[in-house]
Amino acid sequence: MIFDDIASIESLSIEEREKKIGTIRKAPCSRRLHRSNMMLNPLNLHHLNRLDDLEADWVTLNLEDAIAPSRKKEALINIALFLSHLKSSPSCIVVRVNPLDQGGKEEIKFLNDFIVDAIRIPKIRSRDEIETALGLIRQDRQLHISLETKEAFRDLEHWGRIDQRLTTANLGILDLLADLGLPHRLVTRGPGNPTAEAILSRFLLGARTAGLLPVSFMYQDYRDLEGFRRWCEREREMGFTAKACMGPAQVEIANAIFSPSSEELRRAREIREAFEEASALGIHGLMHDKYGFIDEPIYRDALNLLDSSLH
Repeated sequence: MIFDDIASIESLSIEEREKKIGTIRKAPCSRRLHRSNMMLNPLNLHHLNRLDDLEADWVTLNLEDAIAPSRKKEALINIALFLSHLKSSPSCIVVRVNPLDQGGKEEIKFLNDFIVDAIRIPKIRSRDEIETALGLIRQDRQLHISLETKEAFRDLEHWGRIDQRLTTANLGILDLLADLGLPHRLVTRGPGNPTAEAILSRFLLGARTAGLLPVSFMYQDYRDLEGFRRWCEREREMGFTAKACMGPAQVEIANAIFSPSSEELRRAREIREAFEEASALGIHGLMHDKYGFIDEPIYRDALNLLDSSLH
């Protein structure tokens, strides 16, 4: 816990909380794993108080659609207060600000004084918005985007590597479906709908083509863990490696499903070793007793798996 007596923080006014903003600056997150990305509401101080003890690879503090306009400042001050007393965290920390023209620019400028690992911009519609955000955030933090509009869905693959700080695309599928004029039942009834899977496939390939990590959508019925598990298993089959989560129970499932098995890691290490030994002798294709023919694409697939499993 960050504060031993959370009740004393809850009793403070917004102005009093602002006066208690501290000077602690945690080290930037060194974690490379990104299997689970858990959303937290910064109006819930008990949740913020656990930022130093969560199992999620990434935690996103949400200033956008879950926060009423009248409480945006309160949520922002809460984030600043807890981050400024956070000594360390096992999770990388993201703040999802509001759209740039709806307070997001000012929120980014304010947050530049605090240590977060990434800023996430919602409702992206154009490359210009991405470039504007990159001009606002600090050079030492990542930019994540939320894909929730038909314009972003159409153009994602063409954005390419605008900047090395742009690393991650998050699928906001319910907003996207609404923007496309499609019903939410395409996903709320579980995996198997061909239109939903086409959207997921295009998002996955578009993000990878652009050099971004694709994070699949949040399954909002947090009580339906079996439904969440089915989506994770289907998405892993499709090629996803990361999932948005609502709560620790979903995080536990996502971390388990999107982690390579010990057998997969052993196979990848043996392929890497065999190929590199052969390559040192000038041989770039070899027959392996256990894995058959190994050439450079097989080797690169093994490297990708091993790289994704690093902490």
